Amino acid sequence: MDVDDYRAHSPYSDPRHHAALLDAVPADLPTVAATARNVIIHYRAGGVELPDIRQAEVNLRWMDRILDADQSRFPLPLTAERPAAERVAGCCRDHTLLTVAALRQHGIPARSRVGFVSYFLPGWHHDHVLAEWWNGERWVWSDPELDPAGDQPFDGYDIDPEAGHFESAARVWLAYRAGRIDPDTYGVDPSVPIRGDWLIHDYVLLELAHRHKDEVLLWDEFGAMTEDLTAADLPLVDEVATLLVAADRGDAAAERELTRRYASDARLRPGPTVHCADPVSGVTADVDLRR
Repeated sequence: MDVDDYRAHSPYSDPRHHAALLDAVPADLPTVAATARNVIIHYRAGGVELPDIRQAEVNLRWMDRILDADQSRFPLPLTAERPAAERVAGCCRDHTLLTVAALRQHGIPARSRVGFVSYFLPGWHHDHVLAEWWNGERWVWSDPELDPAGDQPFDGYDIDPEAGHFESAARVWLAYRAGRIDPDTYGVDPSVPIRGDWLIHDYVLLELAHRHKDEVLLWDEFGAMTEDLTAADLPLVDEVATLLVAADRGDAAAERELTRRYASDARLRPGPTVHCADPVSGVTADVDLRR
């Protein structure tokens, strides 16, 4: 995909009837990120206790439905302050989706990146989604969930890709395959048994999907995903991860090959439905993605 392909909305980022709300948000990254934090609160790690019925908002999936929920409580501009406990329950994917949606609404190329971060807990790598946007010269990694007033010793709105604060799923997978990391330190949280090699494997496919503007939920399952790596096509994911890393380094041929494979190989992309493992209810069910 070309840079200009990321100026247009995906079905997930499209605000539809809420377009005017995003039009009204100034397009600079600090304002957009602050707006995302104002509208969305992490469903479990936001510092407030939310009942299950509110936590379930993390499954709203599409930007217009997220904004439906927000506007049902606050029919106000998105920059008008919302009490934390009344914000829409989401996660890093949703903070990023709103950021990406606002930037695309203003014609700024933006996309979401799936991987792992080391800055929330020493010795642990949380699964995470960042926003990546084109500043006219280069792609910039930005974490809209991070408050710049926090104490992180780096610029959360311009994260150095080589500093190790955030590692794409592809990079982590290749490091695992080379025996350089302990995969059991990569996952949702040390208290949750969703971690390890199979999760990194599946996140490579999530990274690929998000790169191609299929910004599915982190608990959606599709294609070649599997919790049993003995049944996995490891060379397939090795090849995809290698291409993703090469594309990040500016290899145009790798970028074209990723696009070709994504379009031609059904194992690499969501179909009309995905198998969704709801983290709130624990229920797994097929979800129809056709709007």
